[in-house]
Amino acid sequence: METTDETEAARRAMLPEMPFLLKMAIENGQQVWDTQAMQVEFEVIGFQAPFVAVRRRSDGVVGSLEFAHTPRFYWGFQEDSDV
Repeated sequence: METTDETEAARRAMLPEMPFLLKMAIENGQQVWDTQAMQVEFEVIGFQAPFVAVRRRSDGVVGSLEFAHTPRFYWGFQEDSDV
């Protein structure tokens, strides 16, 4: 059974913007993780570029991070209010 991802077009359109958004996150003093540091703090539970669903290891809170492919950095943790 094939499913339709209604977010795919919007997510693909965001991909070219991610390096700029990473730069803005750094300039605004947001927490930014490389892959190794992100994996220490979070457990990855899902992936749909440019987002990754995570569970924060310290308290089990589920949320999402944005990421840029090159260079690969993660930022913008948002707690999931539906879980």
